[in-house]
Amino acid sequence: MKRGVAITGMGIISAIGTNVEENMTALLFSKTGIGEISNITTRHQKDIKVGEVANTNSQIAKSLQLPENTIFSRSALLGSLAAKQALENAQIERISEYRTGLVSSTTVGGMDLTEKHYKTFQSNPETLKYLKSHPAGDSTQKIAEQLGITEFVTTISTACSSAANAIMLGARLIKAGKLDRVIVGGTDCLSKFTINGFKTLMILSNENCTPFDANRKGLNLGEAAAYLVLESEAVIKKANKKVLGYVSGYANANDAFHQTASSAEGEGAFLAMQKALKVANLQPEEIDYINAHGTATLNNDLSESVAIKRIFGDAVPDFSSTKALTGHTLAAAGAIEAVYSIVSLQEQCVFPNVNFKQPIPELNIPPAVKFQKKKVRHVMSNSFGFGGNCSSLIFSSE
Repeated sequence: MKRGVAITGMGIISAIGTNVEENMTALLFSKTGIGEISNITTRHQKDIKVGEVANTNSQIAKSLQLPENTIFSRSALLGSLAAKQALENAQIERISEYRTGLVSSTTVGGMDLTEKHYKTFQSNPETLKYLKSHPAGDSTQKIAEQLGITEFVTTISTACSSAANAIMLGARLIKAGKLDRVIVGGTDCLSKFTINGFKTLMILSNENCTPFDANRKGLNLGEAAAYLVLESEAVIKKANKKVLGYVSGYANANDAFHQTASSAEGEGAFLAMQKALKVANLQPEEIDYINAHGTATLNNDLSESVAIKRIFGDAVPDFSSTKALTGHTLAAAGAIEAVYSIVSLQEQCVFPNVNFKQPIPELNIPPAVKFQKKKVRHVMSNSFGFGGNCSSLIFSSE
């Protein structure tokens, strides 16, 4: 294995598709999943745009063959579906054949059930069962049970860098020889609590978001789940597995600047990218494409642009944010965009930054605005969270 830890399977459900193939098609044709809220009743129904998964909870539960009385939050349902797809894609039939772990991430957890029932559980004890799905670890445990994983199960919740950190931990566990195979990723559903929280921060847009545009107004929230199967070199050789790509670099850093804002110098982002390059043993000029965090908020896009400029100087590679298609999927974002990074490697292409019109004047480094075919060997994927928790991953074709 030349570079990093092998990826042998992927699964995804998002606003632009219910599997890898559908997501890939939407990416290739810049088909957005952003629209008005339809599955949640809220006073903000007409005020904001979101990236919703079209499938209802009952539809997903049916596809998972869950019994009618099973209590699954929407995050757990989305996560179970994507994780099962990943195992199928990796052609794994006996989960216990190798030492296998699950590192899953979420920020919303079971909030969608909690907000429906917390006002009535004291007068109606029957509803208490729904509140037990609230903790972040509940969705992880349910996904583990669906997959039959018992060796190692853990949850990561570091805001919007959660899934990137899950992928990093999984790669490190394999490199350290602790596990042979790790299913890594994240899941988050939309909820009133999330919508209201971001609305309070005044960073939601009432239009389709415009990452890295001078006139950006804010982000569109989204819901999604994605998981990747990471496997050791020994497993790859023994089972003669097909490799989709490699996790070649990873790093996490914190700029310790503010609870929700990034520093003007992009210090956390800069350090994460710098360290990820070092782990991958790559020079900046070897990165062919950056799937940027690109939330379309005033603060993030400027800060990330500054950090990118600090790393790459006058030779900034093609970069774009795919959140204009899916919305910002919070804890799942790092895994969603990891799948897209692998698709970029497979299809040898760069995805456009849709809705872009005018570059940020402070830097004048415009993102890629057209779909293009090009040689892509190394993709950097950025995920930056509240609390200054910044993570960068590098995916390589060999």
